[in-house]
Amino acid sequence: MKKNTILTIPFATLLLIGVQVITAQSLLKIPRIKIEKPKAEQRLPDRERQAEPSVRQAGAVNGPQAIDSNDQSAIAKDSIQIRAFTFSVYQKNYDVWSWVPEIQFRVNGPITGGSRLEVEFTIPGRGSWIKFDCKTEATGAGYSSKSECGGRQIPEDKGSTHTGTVNFSIRLLNELAGSKTILFTGKMKVDKVRSNDVGPKAANHFVYYVDHDWNLPIGYVFYESDNRWDPDDPRRWAKPTFSIAFWTRGEMSGFAEPHLFFGGKEVGKLFYNGGEVGTPNCSVEEVENNPTHITNPEGRFMWSRWKCSFSNVIPWNRSSDKNETMFGRLFLFNENPGDYEVKVVHKGRLIRTFKFAVDAEGKLVDNGIAKTNKIGSDRIIVPVQVVGDQDGPWDRNAWKTDAFYGNPLTGFVVQ
Repeated sequence: MKKNTILTIPFATLLLIGVQVITAQSLLKIPRIKIEKPKAEQRLPDRERQAEPSVRQAGAVNGPQAIDSNDQSAIAKDSIQIRAFTFSVYQKNYDVWSWVPEIQFRVNGPITGGSRLEVEFTIPGRGSWIKFDCKTEATGAGYSSKSECGGRQIPEDKGSTHTGTVNFSIRLLNELAGSKTILFTGKMKVDKVRSNDVGPKAANHFVYYVDHDWNLPIGYVFYESDNRWDPDDPRRWAKPTFSIAFWTRGEMSGFAEPHLFFGGKEVGKLFYNGGEVGTPNCSVEEVENNPTHITNPEGRFMWSRWKCSFSNVIPWNRSSDKNETMFGRLFLFNENPGDYEVKVVHKGRLIRTFKFAVDAEGKLVDNGIAKTNKIGSDRIIVPVQVVGDQDGPWDRNAWKTDAFYGNPLTGFVVQ
């Protein structure tokens, strides 16, 4: 299903000294997951080096936190995305619709040659329903590879009309080594809603979807490297970008404005001739979980994760670029350690708030949630306060039991 309206962000184009601020007033449609590909050496598509950690474990004296152990394969839990792919037929009956699962995820290496990724879905009380292989690539330690499978690749006669809980597992098999490893087990809640079809034969034209309400209170804070440089080049992390990510439910339109506060005052604001330059924006839709058909009511069963970046705020500057610009000085975290708060406004109304902290080196102070729960990425997970009613009705307690497909976060509390 094509989304009719999306979150848009206006922002100005002006040249900072050493910083180019990209800007436009346009509608953007971004693929569901953005993948940064390494430039060093010739590697297979969809494989990327795990980002250099940019966080400090709470209480640690020195050194960054490792993303995860590199001696065993592991699923990056926050990369798993599952949706129900609706077929306009069930057992050759076009008056009834059915569904099959579609999944994508990222595996942190090593993955040895000859390995095979397999996903199996089971229905409680009925046993195994469907099993299929996923794209698998040999991947070295310190790198990860993306895999997608299911959906339209599955024959229509495998479709189901089941709603409720569905269990699944992701396994890594290697017949050369005689090994079979379970990388992830989870469960999801599947429901259905009427399509926008009308007429006497449309009574059982249901669109199926996976409920992702558990995502809304989960936010991310992270740094991104300068991908102009090769993965092993230290200049890649000389002047990183500060970004956040949060989820919304439903079809969103208009302007989303992230604002950063330090000591009760908004920071990172630069102006030229009375107009703001380098305005922070949330134009990138990292993930989009939406039905494959138009529903009635339309637009309510969509969950999107938006990435917001701050051009005038950087963690540190170890490059040859200057911090002073023709519009003022950039705001550096390593010059301003302490507690921060992000507030997101949509159409003039506050919709999200969350907090984080940085240390004297400008590194994010890890609250331990991502590491304790072995998420498998270097992003900090933070509790998000969902403010207002712009997301429509949603289950505010889903995160307690359903987060990360039945793997709720230890130590995560939403006030």
